[in-house]
Amino acid sequence: MAEETPESSGTSLLHNSAATASKPRHFLKDVVFHGKFQLLNSLAPEENTQCQHGLYFQDGERRVDYILTYHIKKPSSSRSNRQSSRFTDNAFTRSLRRGTARLGRPPPPQPRVVPEVASQDHSMDYHEDDKRYRREEFEGNLRDMGLELEKDEDTKTPGVGFVKIHAPWHVLCREAEFMKLKMPTKKVYEVKQCSGVGAKINTLVNKATEPLHPNVEENRAQNVKHLSYAFSREKQHLFDLSDRDSFFDSKTRASIVFEVLKRTKCTKAKYSMGITSLLGSGVYTAAYPLHDGDVDGENVEPNDRKLLYEEWASYSVFYKYQPIGLVRKYFGEKIGLYFAWLGLYTQMLIPASLVGVIVFLYGCATVDNNIPSMEICHPRNNITMCPLCDRACNYWKLKEACGTARASHLFDNPATVFFSIFMALWAAMFMEHWKRRQMRLNYEWDLTGFEEEEEELKDHPRAEYELCVMQKSLKKEHKTQKTEKEKLTCRDRLPAYMTNIVMMLLMIGVTFAIVFGVILYRISITAALHMSNNPTTRSNVRLMVKTTAAIINLVVILILDEVYGAVARWLTVLEVPKTDKSFEERLIFKTFILKFVNAFTPIIYIAFFRGRLVGRPGSYLYVFESYRMEECAHGGCLMELCIQLSITMLGKQLIQNNLFEIGIPKLKKLIRYIKSKRRTFQEEEREKKLQRYETDHFLEPFAGLTPEYMEMIIQFGFVTLFVASFPLAPLFALLNNIIEIRLDAKKFVAELRRPVAARAKDIGIWYNLLRGVAKVAVIINAFVISFTSDFIPRLVYQYMYSPDGSMHGFVNHTMSYFNVSDFQDGKEPMDPHHLGYQVEMCRYKDYREPPWSNTPYVVSKEFWAVLAARLAFVIVFQNVVMLMSDIVDWLIPDIPKDISLQIHKEKILMVELFMKEEQGKMQFIDSMTPCDGKERNNHAPVARSRSIPHTYSHTHANNF
Repeated sequence: MAEETPESSGTSLLHNSAATASKPRHFLKDVVFHGKFQLLNSLAPEENTQCQHGLYFQDGERRVDYILTYHIKKPSSSRSNRQSSRFTDNAFTRSLRRGTARLGRPPPPQPRVVPEVASQDHSMDYHEDDKRYRREEFEGNLRDMGLELEKDEDTKTPGVGFVKIHAPWHVLCREAEFMKLKMPTKKVYEVKQCSGVGAKINTLVNKATEPLHPNVEENRAQNVKHLSYAFSREKQHLFDLSDRDSFFDSKTRASIVFEVLKRTKCTKAKYSMGITSLLGSGVYTAAYPLHDGDVDGENVEPNDRKLLYEEWASYSVFYKYQPIGLVRKYFGEKIGLYFAWLGLYTQMLIPASLVGVIVFLYGCATVDNNIPSMEICHPRNNITMCPLCDRACNYWKLKEACGTARASHLFDNPATVFFSIFMALWAAMFMEHWKRRQMRLNYEWDLTGFEEEEEELKDHPRAEYELCVMQKSLKKEHKTQKTEKEKLTCRDRLPAYMTNIVMMLLMIGVTFAIVFGVILYRISITAALHMSNNPTTRSNVRLMVKTTAAIINLVVILILDEVYGAVARWLTVLEVPKTDKSFEERLIFKTFILKFVNAFTPIIYIAFFRGRLVGRPGSYLYVFESYRMEECAHGGCLMELCIQLSITMLGKQLIQNNLFEIGIPKLKKLIRYIKSKRRTFQEEEREKKLQRYETDHFLEPFAGLTPEYMEMIIQFGFVTLFVASFPLAPLFALLNNIIEIRLDAKKFVAELRRPVAARAKDIGIWYNLLRGVAKVAVIINAFVISFTSDFIPRLVYQYMYSPDGSMHGFVNHTMSYFNVSDFQDGKEPMDPHHLGYQVEMCRYKDYREPPWSNTPYVVSKEFWAVLAARLAFVIVFQNVVMLMSDIVDWLIPDIPKDISLQIHKEKILMVELFMKEEQGKMQFIDSMTPCDGKERNNHAPVARSRSIPHTYSHTHANNF
């Protein structure tokens, strides 16, 4: 079809240059003068307001769809010389020179070069010339692809040149057909609503939640829906093209231009370079689409960005639902799915938080009735405990652990077992609920059937992969193509994988080493504090050591998180994955493994290893022959595990997830702004309003959704993995996510450059990671309940050893005797009379034979009974909970019934639409064909081809 492009700019005449070249010379001069005159007029002060804001070309008609920026070194020439140079080097003049060269005519006279400017140009180094050469070639190729370009080097941002890109209508149609974009057709059908009791319930729920819905049009339920179909130039009559400017919105136009950029290459150099390689090598410094407008200020025109800022990114609307439809409309499906998942996850945390608070309150209410803690805190308790460290520590009374024992009951009670089972089922229900929500969004966003399209489009090689293959091929030109491929596969990729494995193991080893260093810190600082003369310090040694060690672990985790993120990206780049999808999945997997190990290694040590590799009095286990391994408090390690979990979780959420996300982008933006304005402008020029593309240039580049998902996956681990020891984890996660949603929204709307919209029908590899964490959480909670808490020892004592079936005597049952005369030389306390009397026997927590038995200090039969009960509980708990999770998975269908019916209805309507169209065409052909059979046979094909150039067969409709 005919292309509709504005004729008010010289660059718009590019597509007519070939025809113009055949005209007489005086006609060419008139066209050149006329094009320059129009360009000069377009720069007049009377240009419209939208052009001034930088959303349009200089002609004020063609919208800027994409921006490329590059570094420039301006010569010290006048402004007029710079402008004339820009006009002379436009697309029209270059195409004109090519046209006249084909006709054998000399090119038009070039403008006279100022000697000073020429000398400065010659003084530029080779790299700048090479970059400029690559830019010219790349931009020429973009013009050959049909895009329209306009340069702007005379901006208020010094040292930065801007290339404005516009996709005309024919390019949009061509690329939309290639990308198989589903667009709404003219056909409208009614969406079936619920009836009966379900409809009444939905009506009541909608009325009750009306204040919670944002005030946006996209968020309201629609009773009708446009039938969508993959765009085709042959089927344009099916679509409503009355308003072409709004048919392809700014998000879609930017996506189309980005696809063209990815396919366009520089081929005249030693190796081809795509847009990614050009950005990496510094030929271009940035590439981004424009935001629709400003979010605040005076006289700001209404736009989707401003609406998102008011109804989504504001903390005053924290209690409202997210406008997911508008988020998808502005940022694309991939980002829309992330925020939809985050919103659903936050909603699901509400019931988990309520149950967690109830469990915690149950512990608070029953702490005074807990018999073991009552026995420990009883004033008549006269049990003497063995020293906690060598030499510096003294004998102590068990009642000194009263506070720890009472605090441990808050998290170590029978309700925590119920809460662990509840959270396992909660995770399964969350997964199923998200699958149903995802299918509903796929239907509403016309993403059904997207797998087939993705399979066709996802295998485009990455620019780095092409660059690597090209470099290798240049080095091995004497080899055959088959031998070269074998060399690339066997010699280059195998070492990359080996390097990745070695580096991953090395980073994990670094984490283990740091955890071991913190263990040594705890051991040494405990001994040092016990030697203090301050009685308050000696009485709070455990609390001080636990808290400071947890803070040190938190600081190390925050630092290593940044290091591991960079290492994971570096290792993934070494692999040179072939496609962007493969690169993203490998990067996510490596980052997840490193950050997961970094965050949970200290917690796993406290939960499963601390207090179990200690030994016994008289035969302790030592590290480096001087550091005695640390023990748990008498109430168990569950309290210390709770402290470590709470500090790590809250610290990561407050510092890393919130402060870093707010502070670092603002600081980077301030630094870029200061650098660009440093001693460059006069004061009055600083106050001038920047163009839209200049303002967006100062924003932080979009770095992908991996950091956002990673934060939530690690948080999901804190919520599910060790929830038996910290029932308040869902509550803290809920409070964090309420802030996180608005914080991320504000960052995407106001702090980041607008990302290129990407289509996606699911959250990808993140769903598999969530399922994996949920499965592992069942096993870990089983071990926490069984081995870290005293739940199993209490049950064994109550039903096997208690004389009256109660918990009286449990504390005495769990402790063994030790004769102080069996201490090793130099390991006994320095002050054996610290308690005021000579100690002959001390107690320690373990199941061992007493010193007066025939086998002193050997593990007793009670130890084996408790161990067997613990292992049996792990097996039963794991299988029962996983079976219940599978039942929940089976009972809840992945696709809602109404969505399944609507998808089926859409397919039927689409087939009927094309069948009806085909029948109309056949009737029209029959009416135009003569009745004579011979003439019918001779002329029917001709009439068919001339009357209806684009037909749709019955076979195609049936295949659809």
